[in-house]
Amino acid sequence: MGSRSVLSFADALALLGVDSARIAALDRAVGGALNLATGGASGTLLGMVSGRGRIIGAGRDAVHGVADRLGRAGRRAERTEVLRAAHTVIVVVAWCEALDEARLPFSLDDVELTRGEQLRLVGAQEVAGDDLVRELLSADVLFPAPHHPPEALAVELRSFYTTVSERFRRFLTGLRVWERLRDQGQFEALTALDSTLVEDAVERYSALYAQLALAAPEFNFWVTQNEHQATRAEVRRALDGVRTLLSATAAYLAPPVDVAAALNRAHTATLGRPVLDATTAPEGIRVPSLREMYLDPDFRVAEPQGQSGPADESWWQRFEVRHDLTRYLAGALTAPSLALAPLLVLGQPGAGKSVLTRVLAARLSEAGFLPVRVPLRDVRAEDELQDQIEQAVRSTTGERTTWPELVRSAGGSTPVLLLDGFDELLQTTGVHHTDFLVRVARFQQREADQGRPVLAVVTSRTTVADRARYPEGLVALRLEPFRPAQIQRWLSLWNDANAHILAPLTWDAVAQHAELASQPLLLTMLALYDATEGGLNRDGAPLAVTELYEELLSSFARREVGKSTRDAVPDPETEERVERELTRLSLVAFALLNRRRQWVSAAELDEDLTALLGRHAAAASADFRAPLGAAEIALGRFFFVQRSQSVRGGQVLSTYEFLHATFGEYLAVRLAVRLLTDLLARRPGLSLGESRIDDDLAYALLSYAPLASRQMLRFLRELAGRIPEPERDRLARQLIKVLRGQHRTRTAEEHPAYRPSDLRTSARHGLYESNLVLMILVLRGRTTAAELFPDAQAAVHLWGRHCLLWRSAMDEEQWTDFALSFTTRHFWGEDGTRALEITLRGDQLLEHPQPLDGNWLFGSREGAGGQPWQRTYWDEMWHKVSVAATTTDSIVRHTMDPVFANLGVAVTTFTPRPGEHATSVAHSLLRLVLEDVTAIPDEELSDLYTRVHRGLGFVPVNTPHMARLLDVLLTVRERDRTRLPAETIEGLDAYTELLIPVAHDADQGTPLTRVLRRHYPGRFDTP
Repeated sequence: MGSRSVLSFADALALLGVDSARIAALDRAVGGALNLATGGASGTLLGMVSGRGRIIGAGRDAVHGVADRLGRAGRRAERTEVLRAAHTVIVVVAWCEALDEARLPFSLDDVELTRGEQLRLVGAQEVAGDDLVRELLSADVLFPAPHHPPEALAVELRSFYTTVSERFRRFLTGLRVWERLRDQGQFEALTALDSTLVEDAVERYSALYAQLALAAPEFNFWVTQNEHQATRAEVRRALDGVRTLLSATAAYLAPPVDVAAALNRAHTATLGRPVLDATTAPEGIRVPSLREMYLDPDFRVAEPQGQSGPADESWWQRFEVRHDLTRYLAGALTAPSLALAPLLVLGQPGAGKSVLTRVLAARLSEAGFLPVRVPLRDVRAEDELQDQIEQAVRSTTGERTTWPELVRSAGGSTPVLLLDGFDELLQTTGVHHTDFLVRVARFQQREADQGRPVLAVVTSRTTVADRARYPEGLVALRLEPFRPAQIQRWLSLWNDANAHILAPLTWDAVAQHAELASQPLLLTMLALYDATEGGLNRDGAPLAVTELYEELLSSFARREVGKSTRDAVPDPETEERVERELTRLSLVAFALLNRRRQWVSAAELDEDLTALLGRHAAAASADFRAPLGAAEIALGRFFFVQRSQSVRGGQVLSTYEFLHATFGEYLAVRLAVRLLTDLLARRPGLSLGESRIDDDLAYALLSYAPLASRQMLRFLRELAGRIPEPERDRLARQLIKVLRGQHRTRTAEEHPAYRPSDLRTSARHGLYESNLVLMILVLRGRTTAAELFPDAQAAVHLWGRHCLLWRSAMDEEQWTDFALSFTTRHFWGEDGTRALEITLRGDQLLEHPQPLDGNWLFGSREGAGGQPWQRTYWDEMWHKVSVAATTTDSIVRHTMDPVFANLGVAVTTFTPRPGEHATSVAHSLLRLVLEDVTAIPDEELSDLYTRVHRGLGFVPVNTPHMARLLDVLLTVRERDRTRLPAETIEGLDAYTELLIPVAHDADQGTPLTRVLRRHYPGRFDTP
């Protein structure tokens, strides 16, 4: 799999039409060098050296005859092999010519073996000459690839020629001709056979390559060229370049017949069909054809190494965006490598992967290929690939045939499998098809062995690409979103097609929603919405994102309701039905959100609806249950929902996802706001006291995932902003009642069967709480710990405990989003107790947290002075941080390890100053060491020294911590001596005077003694 037989130089000459007698004579003349089986170590290399002129002559003649040989190629596969042979020949000829022209201090004709040298080489285990011949005459391993830049091939060539030249030098140095040279002659020979020979070979290769490109345009396709600015700006249509570039190469190919011809006719007809089903467009709207409307997308292309990469956005950023898709495809389809492993085409939902295969199939039918498009969603997933191909052919043409019969009817055309929707197999059948790409490559290998080479292109969503196994040699191509020039070109075509009925849809109106418009299908959706509602511009002002999403979704839902009711129901009932449609879509959104993935199966969605609505209610409701599980699932009718499917065991397996993730995020937030707002419903008229707030459905849906992503938070703010202010305050107070009251003691739930993911109960409690707090913040903008927990004696402490609960319920990404959604501020309440304010963050840049005050942390009065205080559990703090072992905590611990190890008790020793913050000794000392003290005012600088000095009295003297503290403090004092007041310097000196006698009496090797001797050497000198 993924390998091909090596084309030898002799095979290449034969393919290019060189007479077999001439090849045999050449092989004899070069001592069997063209066939290693007939030559030994003493013959092959010397034969090549002596017969280099014959090799060059035969190779040059073969290259000159390429055009004539291509004219006799009746099959596309044969043409590809001829081109491969021509490339093999020029790689060998280029090196031989460079060697022949090398400026050597001896004649190559003098290179020969003495009897002794022959015996020595025969007995050697590694024969450099044999390796060289095998390397050079197997030059077929090198081949240009359209996904590689030209410099990559040059690097590969240099490496190849360097290896060959190095082996020739090693072989040469063991011969008598070398021993005859003096030092200068050997130096000149080594120089000529080093980089000079390599660069000359590369230049000659380039010249020969250019010569081949004149005879065969494929050689131009295989080399990536820098695009001119005008070319980059051009927006091409309908992959017409594939036909234009390849039609000339198909001139001598035998045409397809029978079923193959019918298949080509079916594909060609596709270009005249609308870009989407005309029944989905409003009445009177003209939907242009694929030929008119399909725009060639930009792309990136690369060869994955190993099994990681293509599913990761950051991996693709290493590769440049290209605008020459038709040129790339022309190169890929005519290169030998695509017969060994498939081309994997990736893109987001709505990027146009399926449409690409339809247009490509039409164009390939006109260019000497036999496209076989296989929509994987419509064939039996458990069948072998050959059976799936035959099913697709019958579906397209109405004719039954076998794969071998189809290939035989292809004439000179090479079959190209267009396997569309690999991601649908993965999503609907789980792990059963992770090896699909490998199986495709095996199929290609089998077909090549049978003399029926076949090319393959497979499409898939980018996000599931990491779930597939990649065969060796696979190349991945990712479709890029439309750039502004492409969007503008699309709008121009749309406006021209509908100039008779619609006002132009302008770039200014669409540019506000460029993220959606950059995906072709979503751009179509925007155009249809504007055609129906005229709503992308309201009074000359573009719609806000939330308004656009609401009106987009509502308008499409309204159209679908109108189709089912034939517009025969009153407006109020229509709006009620529209709301039910949107509620159903919102439950789909929660099905995705609460499973923490981008898709959900029909079976899972059925389970969710039954659990939330009840089996009887769900089954009886045509608005929820009826469409699900049926072949014509109603969710698939919406533009913004993509339905993936496969057929397995005669059963249609379906999954759903939104064309853009933000649709699902908006719908989830929309339903969340509605559910929470419904909590304001009046209590029963006969209730006494506080009645229970029915938040069961809200708890079921909002206890599996936080709503704190940046986009969801934007939606939350905008939707909450539509609620009247008095009602917002009432709702916030109601949510606080839920948070502090009934949820705190929740032990049961009304929807126990709703289990989108397997979360422990405590995690669900934490996630629900976090969403309540987030909603309270959205409603009020800011709140306090005391407002959230009004019955608690220590609300600030309770806030911290709840944060630990929320964090334990989330993964790191979720916790990061949640924590970044607000800021906190410490302050003292009117009663003098510590308080905490929590404020919702906007989109501003993240600022440094508020500096901590030891007085606030330990419950002292604001600005309290007095004596320093100490807590002795610094080592327990260090240990507890290591126990948690989260990535964030571990990074902080890793950074703080030297602080705990060297300063220890200074971490929990605090020095207050009247009217100022209380700070730890470690904090003050680190500021002196790490901050730019030139930016610290003199008074503040002196205060830092004073704080550390005051805290030293709480540090045991004969400990390593005292030694390190004192050493660092005395060191930075020397740096700052000229800025410090005399009393600060004298106070520190007085303190050290008290320590010196202690150091004298102690062991001379103690840390404190060593520090004091270093800073006060005169006090320790022996008389």
